[in-house]
Amino acid sequence: MRGPAWPIGALLVGYPVWWALGFGGLSVIVLAVPMAVVLWRRRPIKVPRGFGLWLLLLAGYLISALMLAEMPPGTYGELGPGRIAGYAMRLALYASILIMVLYLGNLTERELPQLRLVRMLGVLFVTTVAGGLLGVLFPAFAFTSPMELLLPGWVSENSFVQNLIHPTAAQTQKVLGYASPRPEAPFEWANAWGSNVSVLLVWFVVGWWVHGGPRQKIFVAVSIALAAVPVVYSLNRGLWIGLGLAVVYLIVRVGGRTRVALCGAVAAGALVFALSPLASLVAQRLDKPHSNDIRAFTVSATVAAAGHSPVIGFGNTRNATGNHRTITTGKTQWCGGCGHPPLGSDGQLWLLIITQGFTGAALYVAFFLGAIRRHWRDRSPIGLAGVLVMGLVLLYMFIYDGLVTPLSLYLISFALLWRNA
Repeated sequence: MRGPAWPIGALLVGYPVWWALGFGGLSVIVLAVPMAVVLWRRRPIKVPRGFGLWLLLLAGYLISALMLAEMPPGTYGELGPGRIAGYAMRLALYASILIMVLYLGNLTERELPQLRLVRMLGVLFVTTVAGGLLGVLFPAFAFTSPMELLLPGWVSENSFVQNLIHPTAAQTQKVLGYASPRPEAPFEWANAWGSNVSVLLVWFVVGWWVHGGPRQKIFVAVSIALAAVPVVYSLNRGLWIGLGLAVVYLIVRVGGRTRVALCGAVAAGALVFALSPLASLVAQRLDKPHSNDIRAFTVSATVAAAGHSPVIGFGNTRNATGNHRTITTGKTQWCGGCGHPPLGSDGQLWLLIITQGFTGAALYVAFFLGAIRRHWRDRSPIGLAGVLVMGLVLLYMFIYDGLVTPLSLYLISFALLWRNA
């Protein structure tokens, strides 16, 4: 893409390159620099309604740094380079995403047409489906990225950093009682893949079906059929619930022939799925809700720890003492990532509660609720899709971390709503 809008094209269309280089979700930090230059040159800068809530969220995170050295009861560890680096990375992401939203909102329709932005999100959806199929067919696929080679060992060997800079096709977990590959390429982990594929699907349909011709609609139908394979193999119940609620939302909000066509397509798709081998895999996953106890433990421990700093939180996560089974636990031969779980790891809401207190969580919720309230009457395809994504954000905050890539897509969707108004 030429002109001042090139950074967003580099972010969305060029995302596979960033992933291969080892930047992945951190690419928004790199591209925020030219975005900031564009904004600086076209002052005064327009800001969206609700902008103050995000500024307060960012300011609260700055203040929370005062608590980085503190250890609430029920946690362990000490202030070290890892905790400081994690805090700095999240701060850089929050700031970069803020710059990205302002950048998108201050570009004119001529510089970046709405439909072009929506279709670029659709391109990333196709990339995500390809990555999901890679994870299903070749789950062991992985390689060392250039970023991984450049970083010192004490940084690159950190498990959180490894997820960001070491490209892998899938996470292998014993969700069904045996090793099951869960697609994650080209994102940082399997849950990020689940959140992102659902959001990108919404914009893919708008850009390539609603505003597409016969050939584009055939392409959409084939792509969605292929996407069903990694969506099921992801074993991601949150993703399945999100897609189900998205269908209900659309049936309620659209009318006339569109509603009839949508109901027919859903019924036909459900019939085909029920007759396919994928249905048995879903049934197995629903019969083995093994993660419920883990989530219940970490959520309760997070809320208890946050009660000791309810206004500004602790700046970063803390490791719980023990897990849902025992106070003495550690890594196992088949689960190198097991042990004392980090608090706030089971959803953006819980992450905000431990890092920024209940105040930060309230600001986050208010920001996206406000977007729904302001744009609810926008019944254009982009308006309906944007409000749907804002609703998915509020659902996923209970089960998915927003950082790293999901939050970028949430805020791009917010920017689309702002531009549409």
